[in-house]
Amino acid sequence: MNPLEGTRVVDLTRILAGPYCTQALADAGAAVVKLETPGRGDDTRGWGPPFIEGESVYFLSVNRGKRSIAVDLKRPEGCEILHRLLSEADILVENFRPGALDRLGFSWDEVHRRHPRVVYASISGYGSDGPLGGKPGYDAVLQGETGLMSLTGDPARGPFKVGASIVDVLAGMTAYQGILLALLRRGSTGQGSRVESTLLESLLPTLTYQAATWLLANQEPLRLGNRHPNLAPYEAFEAEDGQVIVGAGNDQLWQTYCEVIARPELALDPRFETNEGRVTHYDALRAILGPLMRRRRVSAWVEALDAAGVPCGRVRTVREALENPQVTARGLLLEVEHPRLGRRKYVGSPIALDGADRGSTRPPPSLGEHTDAILEELGYAAAQRHALRESRVVA
Repeated sequence: MNPLEGTRVVDLTRILAGPYCTQALADAGAAVVKLETPGRGDDTRGWGPPFIEGESVYFLSVNRGKRSIAVDLKRPEGCEILHRLLSEADILVENFRPGALDRLGFSWDEVHRRHPRVVYASISGYGSDGPLGGKPGYDAVLQGETGLMSLTGDPARGPFKVGASIVDVLAGMTAYQGILLALLRRGSTGQGSRVESTLLESLLPTLTYQAATWLLANQEPLRLGNRHPNLAPYEAFEAEDGQVIVGAGNDQLWQTYCEVIARPELALDPRFETNEGRVTHYDALRAILGPLMRRRRVSAWVEALDAAGVPCGRVRTVREALENPQVTARGLLLEVEHPRLGRRKYVGSPIALDGADRGSTRPPPSLGEHTDAILEELGYAAAQRHALRESRVVA
């Protein structure tokens, strides 16, 4: 059984952080209704290329498992539809700019007054208070604001953005965690809670030892390319035909690595005997290992290091990573039948829970695809549904 089966979610999110969160809820078994603006819908429906049969790949990536209803919340009738949905819901997730929902009459206080059991989750760039409260935030902006970019890239060049929208994803995961905690609390109190997830606060804790380097040691972390500030060798090396990553995370692994590369004497060199020494004398160590690692192909290094138990891997493209047999064996990729796109593969939930599905196989919805069915479930008669369509409250 999926753990959130029977749980109902009202999804007022768009772009990435919010939809990532609500897709995670759908993957856990929740019934998610996504409210979108008539005519435009989620912003990412227009983000591309690539598009497939007019569908944005970006949108498809984070909207599995949901039904879509197109409602104009600037109209009183549209607000009434939302209230009817909330009367049956367990969770509301929104990522409007702080204050926007308040002006529509759906502040936390108002929703909690009318629907006290609803868990109200808000995702934003900086939160609702503080000197930056209410300021809009996007992933790229927060990669800079959180210090992540200052740590990423070659030290001889400027900061780089991480290739994936990591801040958005972390904010979505943080909101998901907060919602689950709020559901646990509701089991004891019977009352919903407010959950706030911000891009700023979701990313900063992931800096872990980098943050502690400043907070505890009063040292500013530096951009080091692919090397690690506290371990060596722990980085990517150029091989004959690509790059291989070596993770000698302790002195025993270092000794084993030296045997694999046929340089056992390096493990006895006073400069390199301990990890502290290897980090301190990194430049000298790299000058030895760099040319040596270029002498063999990636596959040869991986085979030899794997056999010796030294953590290693190749630098793969996204295609190569998704085609890794381990990914298939673990069941991470889902086969989803889309009415227009046919049978396609999607990345499922990273959570492997015994007895539960790996993710929802309901295809990402077209804009307003389920409007009529949802209105009927809410008690709107056929004539009422027709009137709402004619007045363009729904689409």
